Amino acid sequence: MYKVPIEKTIGTTSTAFGDIHFDSRKVSLNDVFVAIRGSVSDGHDYIKMASDKGAIAIVCEQIPDLVINGITYVQVADSKKALALMAANFYENPSASIKLVGITGTNGKTTVATLLYDLFKKAGYEAGLISTVKIMVGSLEFPATHTTPDPLTINKYLREMVEAGVEFCFMEVSSHGIDQQRTEGLDFAGGIFTNLSHDHLDYHKDFKEYRDVKKQFFDGLPKSSFALVNIDDKNGLVMLQNTKARKYTYALKTYADYKAQILENQFQGLLLKINNNELWVKLIGAFNAYNMLAIYGTADLLGLETMELLQHMSTLESVAGRFQYAISKATNITVIVDYAHTPDALQNVLETINSIRTGNEGLITVVGCGGNRDVAKRPKMGEIASKLSTKVIFTSDNPRNEDPEQIIRQIEEGVPAVHFKKTLSITDRKQAIKTACQLAEENDIILIAGKGHETYQEIEGERFDFDDFKIVNECIAALNK
Repeated sequence: MYKVPIEKTIGTTSTAFGDIHFDSRKVSLNDVFVAIRGSVSDGHDYIKMASDKGAIAIVCEQIPDLVINGITYVQVADSKKALALMAANFYENPSASIKLVGITGTNGKTTVATLLYDLFKKAGYEAGLISTVKIMVGSLEFPATHTTPDPLTINKYLREMVEAGVEFCFMEVSSHGIDQQRTEGLDFAGGIFTNLSHDHLDYHKDFKEYRDVKKQFFDGLPKSSFALVNIDDKNGLVMLQNTKARKYTYALKTYADYKAQILENQFQGLLLKINNNELWVKLIGAFNAYNMLAIYGTADLLGLETMELLQHMSTLESVAGRFQYAISKATNITVIVDYAHTPDALQNVLETINSIRTGNEGLITVVGCGGNRDVAKRPKMGEIASKLSTKVIFTSDNPRNEDPEQIIRQIEEGVPAVHFKKTLSITDRKQAIKTACQLAEENDIILIAGKGHETYQEIEGERFDFDDFKIVNECIAALNK
């Protein structure tokens, strides 16, 4: 049981309660309400609502002026941390009964977490997954709403995993999740650092703060766990500076505990040499070589036998929306859907495609940027797309509450004058994808970047059904006629 630091109490803490909520709308009779200060709203403004709905206790950073007799008020320094510790206690600390591995970094989290889950399932273990795309409790699938869910959701699913006999769980750990204390009270068996590049600077003040928040995750790992980091990224060693965990490294370019060479890179896959073992995998590109190294190192540290590990790695398939592609049989046009929504990820994917194509094929990129998010990356995305493609269509992503045409103009600001002729703008994303398919000639390659696995488009606060890969398949069907 975790001890929640308490500053002041009004009423008794020795009382039975039903459930814990931080959303006042979900509170019912005899529940506990935790008032969280968020970026949009402050839970302290909803204490009266929670009280009116029957809350038996209020956990808050500031006790309200109106104190109701019969309700216990507990003042804490940090409601977010208190919620996380309470959630772990409420669900009987399930992470201590599972080997829980957290994966953090700008790019690669979903691929590494999902493929580790797939790998351990193939090796005959019961496994769990908490990712951007979905939550898996053994073979049962549940929808995901955040990269790293709130502490109550995390601990609820971890408890279900314990009850289902799950031995290993692989979890994406976002910078938002770390900063908002969602991972407090979790017992990690290991942590993985993939890389760090420009992202989420709408949330974090600057890159240093973004990096330091990631580092907090490793600072908090116990001696019994491992920390596995990519040291080809200069921030890898930073993550290890203050960790108590056992330290391990992986790299393609420098000496490391887990080292790989790319022997072949084709659209069909990669031939790798990992610690002197040759391995063919179905994923492509240097960025996926790093992902496979992280998977290999983690599985090795968790005790999988080398030959069995290599055998199962060779059967792993690409994750939905991560370099997912379809080919027109009639025209040999390849259309790739990828979640690349940061400058670094977009550059990685485009450089991978360019390293494989012969140069006789055109490369058409369809890309946009999300609204109400980091504005500074928009011109960088425009610069990278225009430099590394033969044609570019700038379009809408999830504009949210921003004007999509204004977002496109900001992307275009980064396009060097010499490349501007090869760009065009089509705000309607479906039309942009269809236009790319119409412009493509035989053997050309089309990249649809930014949304990947997402099955919606968010416009003015409303979500509409939208699936890049579904539209791609419609276009491929038209090309095959």
